[in-house]
Formats: sequence, structure tokens, C-alpha cells
Amino acid sequence: MRASATLQGILALVAGIAVFSVQDLILKQLSGNYPLHQAMVLRSLVALPFHLAIVWWFDGRLSTILTPGWRKMLGRGLFGFVAYTAYYLGLATMPMADTVALFFTGPLFITIAAAVLLGERVSLTAASAVAAGFFGVLLIVKPGTAGFEIAALLPVLGALGYALSMVAARPLGRTESAAAMAFWGNACFLLCALGLSAVYGSGTLAEESHPSLAFLTRGWVTPSGTDLALMAACGLIAAVGLTLLTHAYRIAPSSAVAPFEYSFMFWAVLWGWLVWGDLPDPVGWLGIAVIIGAGLVVIRSPQNGKAAPEGAA
Repeated sequence: MRASATLQGILALVAGIAVFSVQDLILKQLSGNYPLHQAMVLRSLVALPFHLAIVWWFDGRLSTILTPGWRKMLGRGLFGFVAYTAYYLGLATMPMADTVALFFTGPLFITIAAAVLLGERVSLTAASAVAAGFFGVLLIVKPGTAGFEIAALLPVLGALGYALSMVAARPLGRTESAAAMAFWGNACFLLCALGLSAVYGSGTLAEESHPSLAFLTRGWVTPSGTDLALMAACGLIAAVGLTLLTHAYRIAPSSAVAPFEYSFMFWAVLWGWLVWGDLPDPVGWLGIAVIIGAGLVVIRSPQNGKAAPEGAA
């Protein structure tokens, strides 16, 4: 029975990762014509009823979103918002495989943040893996060379935001449900995206000199029917992907399913190659392998528990 639950959990997580990869594909495709904050507003609005349904399904009642900890859950959403925004701004410029690999430094940052903020002990093996992982980052980012792209730092910033979000989930998880935290995370996304839209929505501050900067500062654009449907689909994707990932971590041990999050690299390489003809160079492949290897070591370290995911991607 336990083995069956573990297999179901792995399959649910792999399916959830595949679903989330489509969101990356959509937003990278739209990044040349629309602002990220417009897509985020539509995505969050569409996701809202699905999040309510998830709360009802997993918690059995909607009152769990109105606990005394709602302000902390909303505040925690800021870390998720930073992670989401930085990741997709980087994706507007960087190849998908490189962007995803850099974002997968998240487990390394979680190890550091848990040690600094929660006082958790870090084994020598995990500490060495963290150091190796950041060496992998250098291989992909290539600082000080002609191939350096400043936007490569954005998914790393996104990984830091994700790590802080996951570390903040640990104390909150003692009193709040994962579904409620996901609901307030989505609410924070919506509020912050509306704030960005208030600043940049008119287009008067648009700056098109760099793809990432343009994706942030571009004004709202009236979308075609197809593009509007794609933006709205991101909300459905987020809700379905979140449900699958949450289900995976509910029914199977974290240590068994967490390594399969790296299946995202398969989709990143596949979409990048099929749609844009992008493939990492040999040094990039080495950096990806080092980051994945380091992440797997950290995830499998006994002291590094994995918080239930909430759709940070």
C-alpha cells in the first residue's frame, strides 16, 4: 500500500511539473509583446476560484483562509511574488534550460536560510553540495566573460525568494493549511501585480532597451483572443499544477518525490529546443549537471525537510 502511494505521488508530481512547464512556455512566448504584470493579474484572477475550490477540497471548509495567521500568510506571499517575478523576467531573456537550472538553486538557498533563520544544523555533505551548486551557477552565468548576461542573476534572485517562502512556510505550517497558504499567496500575487500595473500600466515608463526590463515596464496591451486565452490558461495551469504537487506531497514521503522536481529540466530543454532552437553549450550542460547533483544531495540529506510546494513556479 505504501509503495503504491509513493508511486502515485511520484506520478502526480511529474504530471504537475509537466503542467507548470507549459506556463513557462506561454509566458516566454508572450514576453515580447505584453507586460508581465498584465499576465499576472489575469492569471491570479482566473486562479482565485480554483484556489477556493482547493481550500474546500483539502480543508473541508473555507474558514481556514480566515484564521488569525492570514496576515502572515499574505506577507509570506511577498517572497513568492519576488520569486515568480524575478524568474519570469529572467526567462524573457535567458534560454529556458539555463533559467530553470539557475532557479533550481532554490534547495541550496533553503539549506542556507534554514540554518541562518531557523538554526537548523547543516551536515558537511550538504554544505559541500551547496558550495558545488553555486560553482555550477558560475559555469552557467559566466561572470566576467563576453557571454555574461545580467538577466542570469534574476532566476537566482527568484530562487532566493522561493527559498525564503519555503522556510517561512515551516513555522506557518504548524497552524495553517497548505491550501490556505496557497490562497493567500495567490492573493498577494494579485495585489502586487495590480500595484505594478498602476505604475507601469499606462506605458509612459516603458523601457524597451532590454527584454527583461521591457517585460517589466511595458504598458498594458489589448490582447488578441488567442493571447487572452493563453494568459487566462496560466491561472488554470497554476491551480491544476498546484493541486497535483500538493497531492504528491500529501500521499508520499517528501524524500521520495522531491528529486522528481528536477524532471522540469527535461521540459525546459525540450521546449527551448523545439520552440526557440536553444540548447546549452558544453559548459552550460556541466553547470546544469552540477546544480542538479548538488540539489539532489541537499534534498536527500536527512536534516533537510521539504515543505509542501505551493506553485512558486
